[in-house]
Amino acid sequence: MYHLECIRCGARYPRDEIIYTCPKCDGLLDVVYDYSQIKLTRDDLKGPLSVWKYKALLPVAGEPVTLKEGGTPVYNIKNIGKDIGMKDAHVKHEGMNPSGSFKDRGMTVGVSKALELGMKSVACASTGNTSASLAVYGARAGIPVIVLLPQGKVALGKVAQALMHGSKVISIKGNFDDALRLVREMCIEYGIYLLNSINPYRLEGQKTIGFEIVDYFNWEVPDRIILPVGNAGNITAIYKGLNEMKKLGIIDRIPKMTAIQAEGSAPIVKAIKTGAKDIVPEAHPETVATAIRIGDPVNAVKALNAIRTSGGTAETVTDDEILAAQKLLAVKEGIGVEPASAASVAGLIKLRKMGVIASDERVVCVTTGHLLKDPETVIKMCDKPLEVDATKEAIKKVMGW
Repeated sequence: MYHLECIRCGARYPRDEIIYTCPKCDGLLDVVYDYSQIKLTRDDLKGPLSVWKYKALLPVAGEPVTLKEGGTPVYNIKNIGKDIGMKDAHVKHEGMNPSGSFKDRGMTVGVSKALELGMKSVACASTGNTSASLAVYGARAGIPVIVLLPQGKVALGKVAQALMHGSKVISIKGNFDDALRLVREMCIEYGIYLLNSINPYRLEGQKTIGFEIVDYFNWEVPDRIILPVGNAGNITAIYKGLNEMKKLGIIDRIPKMTAIQAEGSAPIVKAIKTGAKDIVPEAHPETVATAIRIGDPVNAVKALNAIRTSGGTAETVTDDEILAAQKLLAVKEGIGVEPASAASVAGLIKLRKMGVIASDERVVCVTTGHLLKDPETVIKMCDKPLEVDATKEAIKKVMGW
């Protein structure tokens, strides 16, 4: 009981039509359900957290292609919270998904939908995590995968995943936005199913992050959710999902959706701060946080609406602030994330210092990928191992004992 609907002109399309934007105006599409036909209560949602627990609000009819994604942990970051004067600051660690990132939530739905629609191959452009996740779920489904990556701009841990799981990996001499333009053209010309976040069905899986957050807190809605933002699919999806739960009477309000971008790649933050209706793309985005190094986010219009309508905000953080937050999470909380993930925590620290976030707020920072996604950056920012002779005396000497 759902259809595709253009967020710009309102045109409706059947759910089995293979389109990614509106053929009439090129607007972004949403999956819109007949909520009057969905009878879902809190009692229906008892049990452990997982993506497919929320199947009543997911657009897949048959058995999904799954690797038991979702159910990621939420941690109270007490030590960091104490430093910044907060008792109710939390991290939802999406790096604990099967391929090590939040993208698995979208891919379990997207690849399942591809099979349901009779598609024979799938493709994406990627800064890393999307390609790794699509490779994993394509392998699980037994369907060929093609990924386009910007040359020299993707962490090797993510490239390794795509290669290991049998994808056709093509490295292009350009940035992510070039790769996305090319893969969109290729998918239309050759009948390949596109699984970037411009595909509205993929975003349906990612909205389960929001479902799990309120479910974890026994349906008490946090005051704020903070996310790293690159292509802006995640903030868009979570906002949409929480609005659906509000329509169904499961929750009573929406948290402030807060977007954090790297200083060198921040078109959404600039639009929020200037009050612009739309973004001005960054021609040459740069940041150590490769997963959010995107200058022209395809879901910008949806993201701007999510931030503004929820009463949220957007802020930039420097690469130094990102890396400091990554180290802080590891050393003070035992939580290992890739640089882009730490942008949400860097944003929390900065907004708290600015007085934007109050001491009594309940805040959930979404960390999107595992530490081992980008081991090169970790090695560069950490001290090298101490090399000594294989004697007790040598070890005592370096320890100062």
